[in-house]
This record gives sequence, structure tokens and C-alpha cells, in this order.
Amino acid sequence: MREEFLYYLWENRLIDKNLQTTEGESVEVVATGYRNTDSGPDFLEAKIQIGDKLWAGHVEIHVKSSDWKRHGHQADKAYKNVILHVVYENDTQVNNLPTLELKGRFDATLFTNYQRFVGAKTWIPCASSIAKVPPFTRLSWLDRMAIERLESKSKTTNKILEANQFDWEDTLYKLLMRYFGLKVNNEAFETLAHILPFKILLKHADNLLQVESMLYGCAGFLEGQYSEEYPQLLQREFAVMRAKFNLLVMPVERWKFMRMRPSNFVTLRLAQMAQLVHKNGCLFSKIKTAKDTAEVKALFDVQASEYWNTHYRFGFPTESKPKHLGETTADVLIINAVAPLLFTYGKLHKDDSFCDTATQFLEETQAEKNVIIRHFAQCGIEAENAMQTQALLHLYNMYCKRKRCLECRMGHVLLR
Repeated sequence: MREEFLYYLWENRLIDKNLQTTEGESVEVVATGYRNTDSGPDFLEAKIQIGDKLWAGHVEIHVKSSDWKRHGHQADKAYKNVILHVVYENDTQVNNLPTLELKGRFDATLFTNYQRFVGAKTWIPCASSIAKVPPFTRLSWLDRMAIERLESKSKTTNKILEANQFDWEDTLYKLLMRYFGLKVNNEAFETLAHILPFKILLKHADNLLQVESMLYGCAGFLEGQYSEEYPQLLQREFAVMRAKFNLLVMPVERWKFMRMRPSNFVTLRLAQMAQLVHKNGCLFSKIKTAKDTAEVKALFDVQASEYWNTHYRFGFPTESKPKHLGETTADVLIINAVAPLLFTYGKLHKDDSFCDTATQFLEETQAEKNVIIRHFAQCGIEAENAMQTQALLHLYNMYCKRKRCLECRMGHVLLR
């Protein structure tokens, strides 16, 4: 037996109605209380009718009643207001504390199903049965998962905001930079965004060459010798900007090009970021007024400067081809930067309209394609948009991988 299974039984009232304490007094659960995820009793503010008295207080749950002393609760003041000790097996009497034994007082099939889930060796515990969950239950739970994911991302966003004194434009810039780098270069892009703040780029946003020179220069790409006119021009501009703002330079070795498509090379991404800054200036102020993702994608519709039509890296000419910021990349930025920042903005300003816009943008964005989403599709769960793929990613990482089936609404259905 596991305590989390007993929590599940208690919280969902899946125990017999005709209950008695180990001393023979009748027990009626008026209110189970709410689950405490911090230290202290397991359920707070419960209401329990014991005999002819109605008690209000906390409930502590253990597998065995002897766990009370084994955990040292008798010496902890936080447990002074416990009104009921709920246990699976009463193996000893705890002084002056009403005890409710659950052994034999619930449907044993529930525990058998739970053990089957926990012991499953499949990709997720319910891989063979998740498709049986009714659509309404599945969709409502996925909506909950999508909001949980946005709230989780908001915590990361809040840390950036606190560090930059709630500069929303700089925060968007840092988020965009991280996801410009994909997984391969995201740490290097984060470092670059840290040593080259947005406010410096913004001061020269009207001069594309100067913006490019600072991005390439701080990234370490202008330290070598070049024979072409464009990189030489960048080097001269960066020398001025470096002296003016006392800019730092990263080791160019931090950047990775191996096993990447040329269209994802960091050299192109930096050119596209320069165009974003040059074209939009304070981008977040424009995103806040966007009515749909089409307007956001119009802001992201940029093309790397002319030199990059014939290059993917400095000094290596190729056939001429314009290097636009692709729609797939725009989707990645909307999912991971735009929507979380709008959601955070709405939460901090207590304006639900921005939170609604964040979820709307996810619903308007195409479903992501990755191994986790493909696995869910093989189990019969097809995602229709990015809102649902974000929900499935959160479900997998925060629930399925950790086998938190008892806390999952779909798990509840399948267990019963």
C-alpha cells in the first residue's frame, strides 16, 4: 500500500459510507479538506462528524498508525489540530487521536488497477487504454494541462523580469534569443542576450549595420580575418560600438554548427534577429495589440540582409537564396516566447484578456511535431493545435513520466 493511493481514496470519497473509528464511534466525512503540498498534515480544514460532535481541523494519512510516532508527529506542534488519523492498517493506538482504518473499506479493484499502472513498462502507464477516455474528459484535462504549462513558463519569465527590473521589451528579447538557438545553441544565445542587453540594440535600431555589428561582434564572429567587404564593414562598426558601450565578446567556439540544417545556422539567426530589432524596435508593445497570430507573424516576417542571400557562414559563398525567417520558426517563437510572456503580463497586471490572447494564439498555431507528440498519436490521442501539443508535453513530463496517475483526471477514469 502507498500513501498517495490513500490520499486518492480520501480526496475522491472512494471509501465506504458507514464508517467507524477504531474505538467504535460513527464517522461522517462532511468535508475532506484540501490537500496540503507543504509540510504539516496531509489535508487541511476538514470537517468530520465523530459520534455526536462536529470537528473542524486537519486530517493526517498514513499506511500504518505506527507511522505517526515513526515520523515524529507527536512532538510537532503543526499536528496539534489533527482531528482524525486515517490509516490503511491500525497496528497501534495513538493516544487521544480518533483513528479511521481503511483496510477492507474500499473497492480493491481500484488498488489492483493502480498497481498495474505503476508497474507498467509501456511508454506511459495507460498507453493501451488512454484512447478510451471520453472526449469531454480528455479535452477538459488537456485544457488544464495547457494552463499549467503556461503557469510553469511564467515562473521562468518572472525570474527574467525580476532580474531586469520588469523591462518587458528586454524580457521578450531574451526569450526570443533563447528559442532562436533551438536546443543546440540556446545556452549560447542566452549568454549573448545577457552580455548584449536589448536597450543597447534599441538605441541603434534605426541603423541595421550597427545592430548587426553588435550581435555578430559580441557573439565572437568578428575576431577573425576576412577578405569580403561586408564582414570588414561589420568589424569597423563593432570597434566603435565596443568602445562606446564597453561590450564583452563571447568565445566563438561556444557556437555549434554540426548536425544542423544550414537554414538554422546561428549566423543566419543573428541576421534575422538584427532585422527584427531594426524593423520593429519595441516589439512587445506591438504584440500586445495584435488581434491574432497572423498579425504577430507579420511582425516576424523578416529576411536576412543581402550578404546572406549568398552565404550561410562568413567567407563561404553559396548559390543565391533569400533567407527568410520561416513560418515554422515563427510558430516556435509564438509558442515559447510570445504566448508565455502575454500570459505572464496578464497575470501580473490582473488582466485576463491577455491570458485569453495567449491561449488563443496557441490554438491558432499549428501542432508541434516531436517524438512525444508522435507517441501520443500512436496511442490514439491526436493533437489539433499547439495548445494541445503544449498540454500533452506537460502531461507527459509532469504526470506520465512520474506516474502521477492518481492526480490525472484521465487516470481517474481509467482506474475506475
